[in-house]
Amino acid sequence: MEDQQLTLGRRRLLIGSAALAGLMAAPAAGEAAAAAPSSTDPVASGVVASRTGGARYEWSGAAFVDDYTTNTTANLTPETNAAVRILSGFQELWETGDAWNTGAPADTGALKSNLEYCAEVTGNRTEADAKQAFVFDRQHQSHSVIAGLGPLAALYKTGAKAVTAVTGAPDGVPAGTISDAVPPGAPDGAATGPGSTASDLGKVAELVNALRGPHASSNPSKLAFQYPRPWRMNEDSEVVPTGGIPVLGLPAYDTDVAVSPQLLRQRSASPADDGGFPSGHANAAYLAAIAYAYAVPERFQEMLVRASDVAQSRITAGMHSPVDVMGGRILATALAAAVLYDDAYAELRAAARDQARAYFTARTGADDLFAWAHREGADTDPYADRAAGKAAWTERLTYVLDRDDDADAEMTVPKGAEAILETRLPYLDADQRREVLRTTALPAGYALMEGPEQWGRLDLFAAADGYGRFDDDVTVTMDASEGGFSASDVWRGDIGGPGSLTKAGTGSLALAGDNGFEGGVVVQDGVLRVLSATGLGAGDVAAEGGVLELDPAAGRVKLERGLRLAGAALRITVGDSGSAVLKVAKTLDLEPGAALEIALDVQHPPVAGESLTVIEAKRIDGEFAAMTLDLDGFTAVPEYTSKKLKIRIEAA
Repeated sequence: MEDQQLTLGRRRLLIGSAALAGLMAAPAAGEAAAAAPSSTDPVASGVVASRTGGARYEWSGAAFVDDYTTNTTANLTPETNAAVRILSGFQELWETGDAWNTGAPADTGALKSNLEYCAEVTGNRTEADAKQAFVFDRQHQSHSVIAGLGPLAALYKTGAKAVTAVTGAPDGVPAGTISDAVPPGAPDGAATGPGSTASDLGKVAELVNALRGPHASSNPSKLAFQYPRPWRMNEDSEVVPTGGIPVLGLPAYDTDVAVSPQLLRQRSASPADDGGFPSGHANAAYLAAIAYAYAVPERFQEMLVRASDVAQSRITAGMHSPVDVMGGRILATALAAAVLYDDAYAELRAAARDQARAYFTARTGADDLFAWAHREGADTDPYADRAAGKAAWTERLTYVLDRDDDADAEMTVPKGAEAILETRLPYLDADQRREVLRTTALPAGYALMEGPEQWGRLDLFAAADGYGRFDDDVTVTMDASEGGFSASDVWRGDIGGPGSLTKAGTGSLALAGDNGFEGGVVVQDGVLRVLSATGLGAGDVAAEGGVLELDPAAGRVKLERGLRLAGAALRITVGDSGSAVLKVAKTLDLEPGAALEIALDVQHPPVAGESLTVIEAKRIDGEFAAMTLDLDGFTAVPEYTSKKLKIRIEAA
């Protein structure tokens, strides 16, 4: 397809999958294509594959995080505006016209599904849904997402003096426009949004404001892409006298997109300046949520889901479509990373994290802030159901978009993206955090997600759960004295790959996924907890120091290969089922210094003289140098055979 260049008044936007002239260009004849950057080598150039896995295009120039200040309404082309550039994957779905209502779908099926989703959601909307959508629309987004802090939300609002005047919605259509403001009776110095920068949490508020700073607007991209809001594409749209959908070249469908009644008078009357893609509210909500997640990583994933809920409300309201809110998420991810990566904000982001940690620790008195922040159930914490939050988040990453199963473009993590995980995975270095992002990213094959730098493929929720693969050997060093996640963390993802894991340092790391990585595990120091039956993967396991702990949540753990214990402790909880808690497919090698620490399942009180099976192996070489039973009034007497270790419970 030839390059296409359309004029938008005084604006120009390049469209079409092969039309990224000046931004992406195929190598000239005789020239070799540049090698793809490695996932751990942040560079200012890179490659992107077409969704079909076909021709690869190259671009060179500044990476988004080095060029994000170009995101202004004075710059509306991919060459001049970094935001327009990274969103240019939208060109696989939409071809911009010379006016707001003369564009055409590049992928009719996808955009028809996009609008049908809107019609279905708004058609099934309840009155309560409509009112909530109004609150999210009119309330400052930096305030709306605070609820993601769960048990910490009220404390945050008090400490930050964060207030809002929009706490409910009218029953019908309001008389005029409504905006957020400081309500009467608010504390002195109170402020909307994230609160006052002069408050006890002023640095956190300042960080939120920085991420939502002068270069964080979605307006330049709206003006560049000129994709209408869904309600403007209704058959009977008053704004499009000839009928919205046919004008846009889409097949007509019977159900219209219904705007929430409370928002009918909140809409813009200037369609040329009020595009749908990307959603500004979604962009703002994600920016604020990522800022809070950075300062309060104890609620990292919950903040992401809260932003996702605010973004979903834009569809419920009839104000935006799925592709709009996906664009808002992609843009916000890149913009947040840019500020968190920018050295100009280094002092602020450190101060915000330190301030939040000190404030919440003092107010809660909690030694374990993460546990305190997750102490409430779903009746009071709307994000307590982690599985439900993950499911909603995952579905909304791609919404109605179909994946081309033949696409196989390698994921290259955008420069600076690792900064978002800096406080959530503080014990990993920058390269390791980039690898986490790479191995948890969406697969190739989704339109919109594979624009330049591939920001859309990042899955921040999954990344907060640790690696998705060990493609190389990984060493994790945790310092318990630093507290927080450096003292204790859980990786909940399912980890594959050929590499190994070495646990070093004094902290505690737990593996909770269905893991199949093949390189094995080495415990050098601290604690490695196993929370699932396959948590230790498919390789050999060696504990050379510290503690290897099989949590009762893991059930019966089966090792695919051997286990060697030398100068380390195996901590295990034993029940009365008669089956071994640990099954080793090959040899259990007990070298000098190996210790066994036993606890009994509280659901099964001990009986003197009872024998309990602890370990089964193909062969057991050696014996434990020490054995302790964590139960007053009883001792454990070991009983070894060549393939089993049992303990006999005796009264002390």
